[in-house]
Amino acid sequence: MADRHEWMKGMKTVMAKPLHPSVEQFKQFVKKHPKLIQEVRSGKKTWKQVYEDWYLFGEDDDIWEPYRDAGGKEKREEKGASKWLDKLAAMLGQLDAAEVQKHLASVQQALAAIQGILSEFQGASPQRPNKEEHPFSFRQD
Repeated sequence: MADRHEWMKGMKTVMAKPLHPSVEQFKQFVKKHPKLIQEVRSGKKTWKQVYEDWYLFGEDDDIWEPYRDAGGKEKREEKGASKWLDKLAAMLGQLDAAEVQKHLASVQQALAAIQGILSEFQGASPQRPNKEEHPFSFRQD
C-alpha cells in the first residue's frame, strides 16, 4: 500500500509540470475543432497523426476546413479581413505623397497623349488642354 501511495505522489509531481508551449497550442487548436475529437475517437485518425498534420500545415491550412465549427469559419473570415486591412494600412503608411503626385502627373500626361492620338484617328484636330482647362483640375463654384 505504501508503494502505491508513493507512486501516486510521483504522478502528481509529473502531472504538475507545465506542458510544452506547442502542446498547449495544439490543445487550444483541438478545442476550436471539436470534430477532430470525434475523428480520433472513431478510430479514423490518431492523435499523433493529427498533431503531425497540425505541426506541418499550421492552424490556418484548408485541410482543417471539414473540422471547423460554424463559428470558427466566421472568425477565420473576420481574421482574414482584418489581416487584409492591416496590410492595406501598412502599405498606405509607407506611401510618399510626393511620389504619388509624380505618378499621377505621369498618368495624366499619358492620358493626354492617348486623347490626342484618338482625336487624330477620328479626324478632328488634336486638342491640347490649356493650363486653365486641365482635365483633372478642380474649380471652385
